[in-house]
Amino acid sequence: MATRKPATSGVHTVLALLAWTLLVLPSQALHFFIEPDVAKCFFEELPKDTLVVGHFEALHFIEQTKTYETDPDLGIYISVEETFDNYHRIVSQRGSSKGRFTFSAADSGEHRICFTATGASAKQGWLMGGEPAGGVKFSLDMAIGETSNIESTDKGKIQDLQQKVKDLNSRLQDIRREQVFQREREAEFRDQSESTNSRVVRWSLIQLLILAATCAWQLSHLRAFFIKQKLT
Repeated sequence: MATRKPATSGVHTVLALLAWTLLVLPSQALHFFIEPDVAKCFFEELPKDTLVVGHFEALHFIEQTKTYETDPDLGIYISVEETFDNYHRIVSQRGSSKGRFTFSAADSGEHRICFTATGASAKQGWLMGGEPAGGVKFSLDMAIGETSNIESTDKGKIQDLQQKVKDLNSRLQDIRREQVFQREREAEFRDQSESTNSRVVRWSLIQLLILAATCAWQLSHLRAFFIKQKLT
């Protein structure tokens, strides 16, 4: 009679699948230490049209406090190259010690992603805990192949832009209404001015007629008076 082996192969298979799933998750969060002006590179196999989003922060070692702190003089240079295409560079970005980068893989293949700290001049040493004292502590959170991170990050910015566009459209409508009102007032004022001018001209003509009639009456009266005086 054959002995029955314990059913542990299925458990091992499930654990292996779990470990493999954790390894191929699209989001990678890690931190490491880099020396100033020395590139730290990673290699990633990316399918075509894969979106990569990375958030990073670099802290500079302060000798006086023995801690890693933000340094305004510290900068990060990021480069991404296609190793399968003679190291064709598709990203070249310089920025501050904290920020983000994005790119899409134009073709399938291995990509080299490098980070270089610039503007830092601390010397490298070692603490008692086994971590390097000096240099730059670099934190990286990289999402591969997902657009949800970008959408969630930029959702607020897009909403702000939409609100600004709505506000601009509202202001534009107000300006148009104001222009229409000004044109209407201008037309009304022009009509009133023309009406007033016509009344002034008409009244001036009436005054001239009255003045001419008065002068004619006075001349006629004087003529009659002189004629009467000569007769007498």
